[in-house]
Amino acid sequence: MPDTRKRLVIALGGNAISAPGKIGDIDEQFAQVSQTAEVLCDAIGRGYQLIVSHGNGPQVGNILRRVEIARSELYPIPLEVCVADTQAGMGYMIAQCLSNAANRRNLTCDVTAIVTTVLVDPNDPAFNSPDKAIGPGMTQVQAESYRDKEGWQIRDEGKGRFRRVVPSPLPRKIIELPAVDQLVNAGQIVVCCGGGGIPVAVDELGRVRGVAAVIDKDRTTGLLARHLQAPMLMILTAVEYACINFGKPDEQRLETITADEADKHLKAGQFGAGSMRPKIETAIDFVRQSPHADALAIIAHVDKFADALDGKSGTRIVR
Repeated sequence: MPDTRKRLVIALGGNAISAPGKIGDIDEQFAQVSQTAEVLCDAIGRGYQLIVSHGNGPQVGNILRRVEIARSELYPIPLEVCVADTQAGMGYMIAQCLSNAANRRNLTCDVTAIVTTVLVDPNDPAFNSPDKAIGPGMTQVQAESYRDKEGWQIRDEGKGRFRRVVPSPLPRKIIELPAVDQLVNAGQIVVCCGGGGIPVAVDELGRVRGVAAVIDKDRTTGLLARHLQAPMLMILTAVEYACINFGKPDEQRLETITADEADKHLKAGQFGAGSMRPKIETAIDFVRQSPHADALAIIAHVDKFADALDGKSGTRIVR
C-alpha cells in the first residue's frame, strides 16, 4: 500500500496565477506562476508530495471574450471546451514552472499535468438555477441580444452591468482518477482538475457529453483529496483568514476551529455563497470523511503558504 501521510492537495486560487491589478497576459501569468512555484517548493523541500488544482475564471472569461470579438469570422467555442483549453494550457504552465523551481533547488521530482473530466448529474438542481457568472460584463442591450439569440441566462449586477450566468453542479466523479492514482503512487507531482474539471454528463443513450457549466474547483479538489486519502488539504486564496461578521466592525478572523464549529458558522449564513462558502463546505467534508484522525484543511493566502504550513497563518479546520 502506498504511504499517503505526506500527500498535500492544494487548490490554487486565481491570484496565484494572475496578479491583481495587471492585464494578466501570458508573460504575466508565467511570472506569477513562477513566484507561486517557488512558494510551493518550500513544501516539496519538506518532503510533501503535492497534488495541485487551480482556478481558471479569468482565463475562461478571456476566451469567451475572444469568441465574442471574432464571432463574425470564426466558429464559437462551447463553454466546456473553453474549460478544457484553459486547463491544458494552465496545467502546462504550472507543471513547467514547478519543474524549473524544483530543479533550481536540486529537488528531484517529476511533474505531470492531466486534462481532467468530471462527471456531473444532468438532473442536478443547479441546472435549473444558474448562478455562476462567467465572461465579461455587458450592457443591457448586449445582454438582451445574447439572451434572445443564444439563449443565455443573464443576471443584472446593478449599475447597468449584466453578466452571463451558467449552472455550477456538484462534482460526482473524477473520470481520470485511475491515471492520477498511478502517477501519485509512482511519486510524481500531479496537476489536475483545473477549473473544477471539464464538466460532462451521461446522456439518455449512455454517451458521455460535455455540458455548458462550471464546476467549483474547491469542491472538486476536496473530492480529489478524499479519494487520494491525503491527510491535508490546503485552499490558497486572496485572503489570509476566513472570517465571521466579514466587513463589519466586529469582524473576527477564524484561526483553528473544529468542523462542527465551522458548520455552525456556515448554517448561520456567515460565508458568501460565491466566495468563502464552498471553501468552508469543502474543508468540513474533507476532515469529516478523511481516514486520518488528524486530518487538516487550511484556507490561507498564497503568499503566506509557508506560515500556513507552520500554523502561523490561515484558518485551520480540524476534526
